[in-house]
Amino acid sequence: MTRDGIEVAEYVAKRFGQKSVILMGSSWGSVLAVHMAKARPGLFTAYVGTSQLLSYRDNSQGSYRGILAAARAAGDSKTVAALEALGTPPWTNPRNFGIARRASRIYEGKATTPAPKSWWTPAPGYDTPKAAADYEAGEDYSYIQFVGMQGDGIYSKVDLPALGMRFDLPVYIIQGEQDLVTIPAVTKPWFDALSAPRKEYVLLPQVGHDPNIAMVDAQYKIVKTLARPR
Repeated sequence: MTRDGIEVAEYVAKRFGQKSVILMGSSWGSVLAVHMAKARPGLFTAYVGTSQLLSYRDNSQGSYRGILAAARAAGDSKTVAALEALGTPPWTNPRNFGIARRASRIYEGKATTPAPKSWWTPAPGYDTPKAAADYEAGEDYSYIQFVGMQGDGIYSKVDLPALGMRFDLPVYIIQGEQDLVTIPAVTKPWFDALSAPRKEYVLLPQVGHDPNIAMVDAQYKIVKTLARPR
């Protein structure tokens, strides 16, 4: 996938007559983007990461602790019991990831500004029962590839710090303060330790793991600055 992404970036740069393009990635896309940035830094004007995923161990354990703390603070004994029954990651049961993610969405929802409902309204032609079923099947397939049937999916192999902490291009990280998947307590120490020609960390209140207006506005502001003629 890294090679595929680089080929797409090369095509876009050539198509628009540019020496470099802006590289963006969010969540799983942020893992792919960092691999691309490491492989071909000269191809990219900068890297803009959102909901930055870093490592299976640190993110899964940090997320678990964050969700459990939120449930305990809310006095949510049912969710606390469900999470405690899972135990601390790593997990081998793929259902555990889904249980934790559903809980994270509940508590992120209580502390964040939701995206407009229109963002999730299917466009004409994609608003059919078949399209919905196809989408759900695709999500299921992607989920199993990501977590694996025994906790051995592609997520289990993610370890971006092992690639090295030097970046030969500017790095911008946009972080939701209420993100319970890629939590600030994991992202910020990594950001502080990395070296880059320029780096900036943007912490957004009332923003979780999934996009909302504040997140998109922050992305647009950075990209607009990077795209400005110099």
